Amino acid sequence: MHFGLTNEQEMIVSTVRSFVENEIYPHEALVERQGEVPAEIGAEIKRKCLELGFYASNFPESVGGPGLSHVDFALVERELGRGSMALTHFFGRPQNILMACKGEQIEKYLLPAVRGERMDALAMTEPDAGSDVRGMKCQAVRDGGDWVINGSKHFISGAEHADFVIVFVATGVDDTPRGPKKRITCFLVDRGTPGFEIARGYTSVSHRGYQNSILYFDNCRLSDAQVLGEVDGGFDVMNEWLYATRITVATNSVGRARRVFDHALSYAAERRQFGQPIGRFQGVSFQIADMITEIDAADLLTLSAAWRLDQGLPANREIASAKVYASEMLARVTDAALQIHGGMGLMDELPIERFWRDARVERIWDGTSEIQRHIISRELFRPLGA
Repeated sequence: MHFGLTNEQEMIVSTVRSFVENEIYPHEALVERQGEVPAEIGAEIKRKCLELGFYASNFPESVGGPGLSHVDFALVERELGRGSMALTHFFGRPQNILMACKGEQIEKYLLPAVRGERMDALAMTEPDAGSDVRGMKCQAVRDGGDWVINGSKHFISGAEHADFVIVFVATGVDDTPRGPKKRITCFLVDRGTPGFEIARGYTSVSHRGYQNSILYFDNCRLSDAQVLGEVDGGFDVMNEWLYATRITVATNSVGRARRVFDHALSYAAERRQFGQPIGRFQGVSFQIADMITEIDAADLLTLSAAWRLDQGLPANREIASAKVYASEMLARVTDAALQIHGGMGLMDELPIERFWRDARVERIWDGTSEIQRHIISRELFRPLGA
């Protein structure tokens, strides 16, 4: 077993970390105040990422991407996790399920997304369909040779910048021994399509500037050419995407936790009370010890899950374990860092309170902690027939 990074991987980490520190950190306070990323700043980050050769780093060389392994890409995401998500969005990681594009879709959606010419967003969640994906009410029905979509989606990240949206909708119902089961199909919907509207969503305390949108479909008519994957085969496409996003949440959580930890460690070494640095008190030093132990454990768990994907090994349970552990670790680490900083931890002069707020959503999106535990236990019990 070898746990060290190759020279190339060390270079990836160094390059992306330097990019985040120099191109992301300086704009974070502004984004926090304004609640959005100024267009010129987003465009500049995107331009520099393209020049760096890291845009669409989750795509293979065969379609113009850098061709990084799953472990390499996890390292990229880990370093991006140190910065504001609203800003790192422009670093550019199109949805990997665009690899399911076929025929004319490749030139219209896949390749422009990889080249940074068109931006995408993914729409799955609805007010009554979060963890219960099959509970979605947004549906598409056949009308002649077309599909007509009606319904809505919410909590859709990045839609305000998107040129097209990847949308999952119900396209029928099957009767099963466990009751009705909806069939799901994935569609590619261009901004400006008649009957399709992108509206500003809710104001969140987490990841300010990384806005969410509400999508409305009112008799939105699409042809079969807009189907991504197979009709009624949306779950196959969806599962490929969920693997990638759950590892991303885990790696982002590790990167964010390391940045918070660095603040806490420095503060504990410099802040003096009762004539000595507070880091000499067990109440603080033991917290520091626990923090770094949990961060390292989450890091190794996440990279191990990515490694399994590279080896072609089953990784569903391992990815779920990484997602639930890393996201919950981040909550504990940010809370401990805030406690170590005392009252100053809650002031916006330091980024601690922001990380503390941002950490909360990681246990919810891309599959709640409860869903991850369901996946883990199901994978363990299934071979036993239980």
